[in-house]
Amino acid sequence: MGLIIVIQILFDRRIELTMKKTIKKTWMIASALTIGMAVLTPLQAGAASAEKTIEASVQKEQQIKGTIKDIFPYYGMNLKGQDGKNYFISFSNFSTEQLEKMSLVEGQEISVEGNVVENHNDFNTFEAYKKDLPKEVTKEDLTTLEKLFNEMKKIEKETNEGDYSVEEIEKKLEKWDKIYDEMYKIKKPYILANWQPQSFDEFIEEEYGFNESNIVIKENDKKQLKAIYDEWVKLEKSGDEEKANEKYEEFDKILKPYLDELYPPQTFEETLDGLESEIPAETLAKLKTIFENAREADKDGNKELSDKLWNEFDEILGQFYNPPTFEEYMADFNFEVSETDSKQLKQLYEEARALNKKEELDKEEGKWEEFHKILEPYFTANKKILISASKVTINGQEYLPQ
Repeated sequence: MGLIIVIQILFDRRIELTMKKTIKKTWMIASALTIGMAVLTPLQAGAASAEKTIEASVQKEQQIKGTIKDIFPYYGMNLKGQDGKNYFISFSNFSTEQLEKMSLVEGQEISVEGNVVENHNDFNTFEAYKKDLPKEVTKEDLTTLEKLFNEMKKIEKETNEGDYSVEEIEKKLEKWDKIYDEMYKIKKPYILANWQPQSFDEFIEEEYGFNESNIVIKENDKKQLKAIYDEWVKLEKSGDEEKANEKYEEFDKILKPYLDELYPPQTFEETLDGLESEIPAETLAKLKTIFENAREADKDGNKELSDKLWNEFDEILGQFYNPPTFEEYMADFNFEVSETDSKQLKQLYEEARALNKKEELDKEEGKWEEFHKILEPYFTANKKILISASKVTINGQEYLPQ
């Protein structure tokens, strides 16, 4: 699982943060997604009573039939149950190969058996973690990995439940990253031993999208790219990460002009397309200069300068951004509010936006707190029931964790 699985998950997460804005909530998901583990917490504000209601209406072990609404490859799916309830079904117990065989599609009728869990973090068990580890991993290494995994889980739990400063969270993040690095060092030799590299032609097509019908790579460049690719594979297999990374940078440098041709970067005009506010000519000229200098810094590989310029570009452009209307903002939520609440919410929303323009941030925060308090019961009522799947049945075909 990687970043591709989190669009709806992050949307649900944003709803939670809308209700209870705390910086601690954003840390674990940001770090965890880099390694393909979604570490998410439950909807906390007003959730205690909702959990009791859910547990009363849903058995710990149950069978659910319904229609697939959204799919997050290798992670899970949103399901609309025949009972009218909304579910999130986790695939954490199934291997990658099993999930590929399922060939799930939106709109498909499906039957699932599994356990109810309280939050997304409960899906991330060591059993789920080790299911895709190479079979050759020794018992001794498995024991060490499990110990380190539990240490990571402990840090996640502490961070999500505690009230920490930014500095304290950063320290926990550093500790969490060190543990992950230890785990990676243990499993990397096994992964490399089982790694079957693609051929150069397969790699260039599947990873970058090049084929004979779109972009023709010059023969000399292609030979050079293939030679670098073969060297990179050898270095990766030997475990020499530093030299392997250097070799990959060589590869990307040669390939970049072709990538720019296949996936042309946005022009300055395209970047501003859809911006409703009119930008003064003087500011427009300044933005264009910053844009071109930032692109040049990107080409030169000057990350520090690139970041500085793009931040400056975004800061200036942000002054001309028109926030969504109340109706557009509410359209993102998968529920409707009563007419009375809608009127109150709209007034609070517009007052908060007005205070933001005046930079009266303390007063604005108060308006948002009132806004979230009205929405809280709706979020609680529409919270998905989380199921850790132990059996999936599609078109009469049963799938069990291996």
